[in-house]
Amino acid sequence: MPTPTTKRGLLLINLGTPDAPETAPVRRYLREFLNDPRVIDIHPVARWALLNFVILPVRPAKSAEAYRKIWMKEGSPLLVYSQALTAQVAERLAGEYEVALGMRYGSPSIADAVAALRARGVSEFTVLPLYPQEAASSTASSLARTYEVLAASWDVPFVRAVPAFFEHPGFLDAFTAVARPVIDEARADYVLFSFHGLPERHMRKSDPTGAHCLSTAACCDALTAANRHCYRAQSYATARGLAERLGLTADGWSVSFQSRLGRTPWVKPYTDVVLPELARKGVKRLAVMCPAFVADCLETLEEIGLRAREQFLEAGGESLTLVPSLNAHPAWVDAVVRLVRESDGPPTAAAGPSASEPARALTQPR
Repeated sequence: MPTPTTKRGLLLINLGTPDAPETAPVRRYLREFLNDPRVIDIHPVARWALLNFVILPVRPAKSAEAYRKIWMKEGSPLLVYSQALTAQVAERLAGEYEVALGMRYGSPSIADAVAALRARGVSEFTVLPLYPQEAASSTASSLARTYEVLAASWDVPFVRAVPAFFEHPGFLDAFTAVARPVIDEARADYVLFSFHGLPERHMRKSDPTGAHCLSTAACCDALTAANRHCYRAQSYATARGLAERLGLTADGWSVSFQSRLGRTPWVKPYTDVVLPELARKGVKRLAVMCPAFVADCLETLEEIGLRAREQFLEAGGESLTLVPSLNAHPAWVDAVVRLVRESDGPPTAAAGPSASEPARALTQPR
């Protein structure tokens, strides 16, 4: 427990969004995002060339067009919903924590959020990356940036990080509460759990044995010491937990991965390949849940809600219903508060971390 002079802060982190659905702001966002070596993990020179000669000349305009289709009058859905969640969590934790939202890329930045909390007198930090399943390109990148910002202070504060919550009962119960009435109303005859994809090499880098990951078709059927940090294995664990809570039959659901980019192999099966296969198998009313996202965004609203729906209907399906994300649903607010309070334990002092080992110096052991 904190001492009487300690003021605790809660930093909620999401990935980020452009400031506007126009080419220039999208280009700035993509430049920051895709220049992260944890996102595109190739040689720096190759990454620079790929970014500047292949991606940035074309992709910003296309992405801006996609953002315009889902942009809200208040702004980017991801930011609007994340801000609403932050406000409600702050209300629930008033007197316990000062709460701020930071985006890994774009605004409000992690540095700005940390500065705002420090200005409110916070001297002890709890960091909650809003990614249910952990990945180097999301969780690790966000934590590493947070550690970098905090370590720049002369007096480095205490900090603890909330672990990935991919099978936490609060998270699963909240998504079930959101999904059940939508699935029932849609009279869905099948549920597809579509997670954001990642390159296969990212999975292999998380395998301490070097031999388990993607070695068999059943490598993600259960969590083991070899795959406990594997994004794909955690995604399947989330899907199993949700399918059980929703009472789905074994042949009434499956898992896929969306948003792949480039020619390198990404984790399978691919959502855009699975959709027509389901239609050919006779699925008519499909419900799609995206449990890698806790706030609706481009990948849910445009990629699934618009493009995937069109693809499924063209393949012979009758309807595709996107289950909304958690956004600021009361059950999700409850779950976030629970996650934070459960993490409330003795923090680890951040005493002069080296550049190569920020996590070991700054996080509570997991």
